[in-house]
Parts: sequence; structure tokens; C-alpha cells
Amino acid sequence: MSIFDLRLETDRLILRPPRVEDFDAFLQFCADPQVMQHLGGVQPRSQAWRSFCCLAGSWQLYGFSMFSVIEKSSGDWVGRMGPWQPLDWPGPEVGWSISRAHWGKGYAPEAAIASIDWAFDALGWDEVIHSIDPANENSKVVARKLGSTLLRMDELPPPHDGKPIEIWGQSRAQWRARRAG
Repeated sequence: MSIFDLRLETDRLILRPPRVEDFDAFLQFCADPQVMQHLGGVQPRSQAWRSFCCLAGSWQLYGFSMFSVIEKSSGDWVGRMGPWQPLDWPGPEVGWSISRAHWGKGYAPEAAIASIDWAFDALGWDEVIHSIDPANENSKVVARKLGSTLLRMDELPPPHDGKPIEIWGQSRAQWRARRAG
């Protein structure tokens, strides 16, 4: 099976590697000032394309990256979610970003649970982190729903350096104990 055939499903969502047909929705996502407020700011088309290709390329090079999240009922692209560890990142991350039209539906924790399960089971990670802008209260709510806690303050590599970032997360043992009941 090719990594591009990979597909995770939840009750309401499909998680799969990005496809070129996802780019228009990804571009709208990157152009939304509210969505991009804690993600480095609005990206013009050419920068959004490079970001999109970075996600797709990581799948090819490393066998993992953020998934495109697709709403089963509509087929709409609703966000990006999943394992992510760029060069010099503060740890193996499962991150989430949902388009504004789909905020408040519980999609971030639903997709994050599937992503974290996959990162621990398929990738063999021992921990996951979530790098969260200190002002991003919505992401902290998601992290808490996942059972993650604030681990430390850190900084992301360039071009995102120079600003403190909260590192939330948990170990595989903590995740499995919480999932078991």
C-alpha cells in the first residue's frame, strides 16, 4: 500500500494525505486572518502553495505529515491535522488547524484522537507535543480535551523564532492509560 492510499476515518471525518485538489480550500484557509492569527499570519497564494507542497513533500520524504481532513457528509476539506516534525522542531508534534467555517463542531479533537493513535501505533512515537501560541485559547481547550498538559515554554525554529511558544503534550503511556479508561 502506498502512503497516498492511507486513510483514517472517524465517525464524521476522513484523514488522508493532501491531494492537489485540496489546494483551493487550503488557499482559502491560508487567506483567512482569523484562522492564520496564531499560525504565522495570512499567506499569499505563492507562499500557501509552498506550505501545501511542504506538507505533501513530507509524506514522500518521511512517510508522515499533516493529513487533509475531509468532512464525510459533504466531502469538504475542513483543515489540516496530524503528525508533524520539521527540522529543528521542539519534538514530534500532532497539530491541528480547522477552517473557520467548521469551527465549533468538535472536529479538531475528533481528528486529533485518530492522528495521535496513528502516530503512536504506526510511527512508534513515544510522545506527542502540540506547539501552541500562548494567546490561542481555543487550541489549549483542544489540548486539554486530549489529556495533554503544558510541559514547558520553548521557541520554534526560523522563520517562527523570536516568540515564546507553549509546548503541550503527553507520553504514549499517558495516552494509552487515558484511552483505556
